[in-house]
Amino acid sequence: MSDLIRLQTPLTDEDIVKLYAGDRILLSGVLYTGRDAAHKRLFELLQAGKPLPLDLRGQVIYYVGPTPAKPGAVIGSAGPTTSGRMDAYAPVLIAHGLKGMIGKGSRGQSVLDALKKHRAVYFGATGGAGALLAQRIKKAEIIAYDDLGPEAIHRLEVEDFPVVVINDAYGGDLYADGVKAYARL
Repeated sequence: MSDLIRLQTPLTDEDIVKLYAGDRILLSGVLYTGRDAAHKRLFELLQAGKPLPLDLRGQVIYYVGPTPAKPGAVIGSAGPTTSGRMDAYAPVLIAHGLKGMIGKGSRGQSVLDALKKHRAVYFGATGGAGALLAQRIKKAEIIAYDDLGPEAIHRLEVEDFPVVVINDAYGGDLYADGVKAYARL
């Protein structure tokens, strides 16, 4: 078990090369949200050579569709969604400067290759802990695609948001390591 590492977004190549699968991270700064529909729109803009509604360089996208905020709350429950649904789009976003993604579940080979090629990481957040994770979100505002409702792109300001490095820029894979550790011979 690694010690906790505190990181401030946006992330740099220097931040990324210090991270390894299994590292426990507390992220502070800005995260952007995005799920399937928002990713498709970003991908299509990039394919058409058009500007994006946010600068991806150094950023981290959290795969979440938060629930509406209760009165007095910043945001509703904000748990991670399954990351594989973004695999068709993630390599292009990574090539355009995205440094991190937060979700749950394993990633496809094209994403793993892009992480290595462009120095980026995939973080895991604890599924089923959306109410607890929401407590780490200090501010939330929609910045694009408000027609998508909870799947709109939000700009979140977070403090000590807990994640674990699942896939690092060296090909490390915490999920694969876990399976090997408990495999029967």
